[in-house]
Amino acid sequence: MSAATTDARYVVAVRALCEFTAKQGDLDLRFTPSPMAQEGIAGHAVVASRRGEHYRSEVPLEGDWGPLHVRGRADGYDPDRNLLEEVKTYRGQFTSVPDNHRHLAWAQLRVYGHLLCTELDLADVNLALVYFDIGSQQETVLSETRTRAELAALFDDQCRQFVAWAERELAHRAARDAGLTALRFPHAGFRPGQRQLAEAIFRANAGKRALLAQAPTGIGKTIGTLFPVLKAAPAQELDKVFFLAAKTPGRQLALDAAATLKAGGTVPLRVLELSARDKACEHPDKACHGESCPLAQGFYDRLPAAREAATNADMLDRATLRDIGLAHDVCPYYLGSEMVRWSDVVVGDYNYWFDGGAMLYALALDRGWKVSVLADEAHNLVSRARAMYTATMQRGDLRAARAVAPPALHKPLDKVKRAWTDVSKSAPLPYQVLDALPDKLLNALQAAASAITEHMAAFPVPLDPELQDFYFAALQFGRLAESFGEHSLFDVTRDNERDTTLCIRNVVPAPFLGPRFACAHSTTLFSATLSPWHYFADLLGMPADTAWIDVDSPFSASQLDVHVAHGISTRYQERAGSLAPIATLMADQYHARPGNYLAFFSSFDYLQQVADRFEQAHPDIPVWRQARRMSEPERAEFLARFALGGRGIGFAVLGGSFGEGVDLPGERLIGAFVATLGLPQVNPVNEQLRQRMQAMFGVGYDYTYLYPGMQKVVQAAGRVIRTEQDRGVVWLIDDRFTRADVKSLLPAWWHVAKAA
Repeated sequence: MSAATTDARYVVAVRALCEFTAKQGDLDLRFTPSPMAQEGIAGHAVVASRRGEHYRSEVPLEGDWGPLHVRGRADGYDPDRNLLEEVKTYRGQFTSVPDNHRHLAWAQLRVYGHLLCTELDLADVNLALVYFDIGSQQETVLSETRTRAELAALFDDQCRQFVAWAERELAHRAARDAGLTALRFPHAGFRPGQRQLAEAIFRANAGKRALLAQAPTGIGKTIGTLFPVLKAAPAQELDKVFFLAAKTPGRQLALDAAATLKAGGTVPLRVLELSARDKACEHPDKACHGESCPLAQGFYDRLPAAREAATNADMLDRATLRDIGLAHDVCPYYLGSEMVRWSDVVVGDYNYWFDGGAMLYALALDRGWKVSVLADEAHNLVSRARAMYTATMQRGDLRAARAVAPPALHKPLDKVKRAWTDVSKSAPLPYQVLDALPDKLLNALQAAASAITEHMAAFPVPLDPELQDFYFAALQFGRLAESFGEHSLFDVTRDNERDTTLCIRNVVPAPFLGPRFACAHSTTLFSATLSPWHYFADLLGMPADTAWIDVDSPFSASQLDVHVAHGISTRYQERAGSLAPIATLMADQYHARPGNYLAFFSSFDYLQQVADRFEQAHPDIPVWRQARRMSEPERAEFLARFALGGRGIGFAVLGGSFGEGVDLPGERLIGAFVATLGLPQVNPVNEQLRQRMQAMFGVGYDYTYLYPGMQKVVQAAGRVIRTEQDRGVVWLIDDRFTRADVKSLLPAWWHVAKAA
């Protein structure tokens, strides 16, 4: 719901008004075969085509009640019959449409009826709730006639229920904006570089532009980005600020920064943390509906009280949401989703804005919010976005689905099997990219998905997990097939003699992310490693007028001794010969200055080989190692070894949990060894990616290997110097670090000593 205000008026959409006042009953997240968006649009068009020549579709209506300005679009009006319609598309049995859905639809239609009577000065109006079955193309019509007075009374009741909340929201917005206007930077002064970053972000928001901001690790980027956006919010009439992070530690930094800005209570800022459902779920053994989960039963009946408590909380982090949810017997995760509408700053993962089904993006579009987006550690966004728009299907999953499918689905699944076999025969190599998507397979997948959909509509019981997984994979594959282009590859991987994996693999997320940048008032991507800027602008689809800033470092070359061990090669074929020299180099450095060090390697196997050799040769030096798939407590234990006064070397994988987002200031970490350029593995997939990057941008090797690798190197080395008082050392272990193209990607403030 928009909190936009004009002359102290609260603008609310008809749908949002009714969702607030008319939603009731259970939370029910059981999957139902509802029509896809395009099917829904097509269904509305079919209904409109059946009406008279004077029929009007998408009728804009608006009206006022006290401080409320209510607006929306009715689906259709036939002046010849004085008939106003609300069209709902569905699949399957009409009796399966929940009563609470119909109750909400009637509430919306009656509000539209009131607005229409007022606009056209009608004494009464005919109302029809039209349910259109996508499968049968049949309409089920529920109708009534209401007088203008009746509809005005219903509208009055709706608005009375909402207006107290709306008036409080208006007061909150006014107080928030007044507090932000008067807000001062919460520290005695800006750190070096921090003001430069903050001013660039403020200008970007004032100019409604996107910004790529490269800023050194340790200058306080989190508060240095959040503060200027909040300062810009009143003048730019921002509804929300979305702070997006790649990992949990980044979310916590944002929450801490927001708490600092709220200190003293002078700014009534509502801050919300969104967590993954699997981490926030109280009953992971139960399904998300009232018949299974007690926190879903009666959710909407108890939501108003929980919502009231949540708006009065100082900070809606995961723990607070849990406390409030359990106190009111509502699901904490979905309480958080509800509170997005009433929060000023929302902290969450990238996927909430950039994914194909992103909740924050969908709400911003639907509610017309004006939002500013901050994306932390944005060097991760290329790989994360590629994964969001990639779809994979495995032959074994098809067999598993066929094994549990009811007989009615055997035939369409067998057609998929035959079409899949044809694709496999056309790609005999272990890995092969095909020039085009196979129409026969796509048609078979679409037919199978439709058949499963119709089956669910006819038999509304849960699918077997194997069949459901295949169904969702087929739908995702089909959606990405519709937008297939040069930004993606279609490849076939032969897992063994029997099985293949089919993949629509995104390599350039730009076409998908472009609408996200266009939707936001301003988007700032920031990180210590966003160089070269054109790499990110090209791959992410940044707007043509995107601004770029490389923030001056507050650190001096005298703080960090950077050495290159040019006589050692970490190339795969030469690693065996590198073990002893690396162990000797690390031991010499440790003995020269005992303390805590991190050593980074390109893989777990390489890490183990060097660590084994090191411990054999230097048993006097404490060593601890990163393991595969470490739990959160295990990661915390690993980091706890880096204590003040501690000594030893932690072995870690470059690009893993300890290569970024780790803050070990002062004596907790005095040095790092980076025994790799971090280059992605040369394999058939990456080689195809390189060829596509070369064709599209003319820099295939750099975009595929060099830039992603060096970003990891600089991130890892950035763990050493965190404050202006830190002193440390970094060893870059590989002779390729002496190359000019590699050295040019190192931070400008580094002074690389002569090769050793």
